[in-house]
Amino acid sequence: MTRAKHSAWKRLNRLLRLRLVIPVLRSPAAADYTARGVFVGLLVAMTPTVGIQMAIVAGIWAIVRVARPSWDFNVVVGMLWTWLTNIFTVPPIYYTFLITGEAMLGRWGEAGGYAMFEERLVKLLQTDATFMESLWIYAVGIFDAWGAPMLIGCIPWAIGSAFLGYWWSLRLVRRFRERRRSM
Repeated sequence: MTRAKHSAWKRLNRLLRLRLVIPVLRSPAAADYTARGVFVGLLVAMTPTVGIQMAIVAGIWAIVRVARPSWDFNVVVGMLWTWLTNIFTVPPIYYTFLITGEAMLGRWGEAGGYAMFEERLVKLLQTDATFMESLWIYAVGIFDAWGAPMLIGCIPWAIGSAFLGYWWSLRLVRRFRERRRSM
């Protein structure tokens, strides 16, 4: 029996569905509780903090549970959605942050081009060090190389994607549950 060949695009879509969408649909909690998890996950994912994003989500979750329990969210879903930014997606996403930040600061064309950016970022990510040391080297390297423009440039993307993710996931869960009830 031969196995059907799937394109890389189909495999990626299947992986995203399994890792990101299915946990949202299968969550037994209230739709808004799950959607808030997607919101926080995307808010953190769209910042230059790869490597510590899941810890940031857990920290936000712990603070929210104590300070504002009515804003509690699905921490597992939040952590899963941080996976949107990973070793494969970081270069184009971070470059988008940089270009956005440069534009917001009124600097045009100072980023130096994508190829130069990607080469420098890959060197930072390939640093041979322990996990904790590499996080420090990575954070300092990012700030040293691109600093304020990248941090400023991630803000509209983080906020926009978080709200869009909340709206989308809330709608998805409600429609999914409605369809299940009508069956």
